[in-house]
Amino acid sequence: MTAYLIRRALHAVIVLFGVSLIVFLLLHLLPGGPARASLGLRANPTSIRTFNAQYGLNEPLPIQYVVWISQVLRGNLGFSYKLNQSVVSLLGENIPRTLVLTGSATVIAIGIAVPVGLLQAFKRNKAADYALTGFAFIFYSMPSFFLGLVLIIVFSDVLPIFPSTGPTATASLASQIPNLVLPVATLTLVTVALFSRYMRSASLDNLAEDYVRTAKAKGAPILRVLFRHVLPNSLLTVITLVGLSLPGILSGALIVESLFNYPGMGLLFWNAAQTEDFPVMLGTTLVVGLGVVLGSLLADILYGVADPRVRYQ
Repeated sequence: MTAYLIRRALHAVIVLFGVSLIVFLLLHLLPGGPARASLGLRANPTSIRTFNAQYGLNEPLPIQYVVWISQVLRGNLGFSYKLNQSVVSLLGENIPRTLVLTGSATVIAIGIAVPVGLLQAFKRNKAADYALTGFAFIFYSMPSFFLGLVLIIVFSDVLPIFPSTGPTATASLASQIPNLVLPVATLTLVTVALFSRYMRSASLDNLAEDYVRTAKAKGAPILRVLFRHVLPNSLLTVITLVGLSLPGILSGALIVESLFNYPGMGLLFWNAAQTEDFPVMLGTTLVVGLGVVLGSLLADILYGVADPRVRYQ
């Protein structure tokens, strides 16, 4: 197990290096370079030359990369001149709210998808299986922005039950739980549709295994077979899927936050893109890439813990 974890951690470090290199190259491919992105499109040549000399942008690219990555490792992701605030402080304000949104949606989605997928496998080719499969296909094929608009029309306009906007940046989340319902529901429904399909497939594979037939032949109750034998082995697929689904969940969060005006990292990125605030965009990209890599590493570790056979690979 130790060798497996070390190998996966080394892979994560290599991927993080690749992510940092891509973000660094994007920084230098910006129109006018980092100086123009930081000082604005109306900056004069003298200001640009002074900026480049001050931050070592006249040096060769390898040296600039070493200097830049050393700044990143010290927590310096640049400064937003549009918002007059450092990128780190902006992310520090918005990341917790995004974690609440994506974390709540993921936990609820897993809590719904696991029993639904298990039920579909047990009721294979029955009415319940067909009905749940139909709903899963509907939500899986529906773009998150369209689903969010439908929920707003139904539950904020036709039936004014929940607010159509997310919590405000200044109020506490606990006082604005109703504002969280529609954004969380939008992400949850899309994620449930994905997880339940994989859970159904994994459960069907395990129901056909010899150990399940042996348990049934010994007279074990069906609930014991499902929850003692089928469920633990089927969850391995879901564990892996959670790590692989992080990019999709985070991209969905960007759309959902923009749609519901939810003050999180996705809305921060959206507003930065509208105002050409390049330091914020690149800082957000780097943090999201870091989160995806760490999430995938965590999924690998959990998979290794859940499946003892991994330690021999």
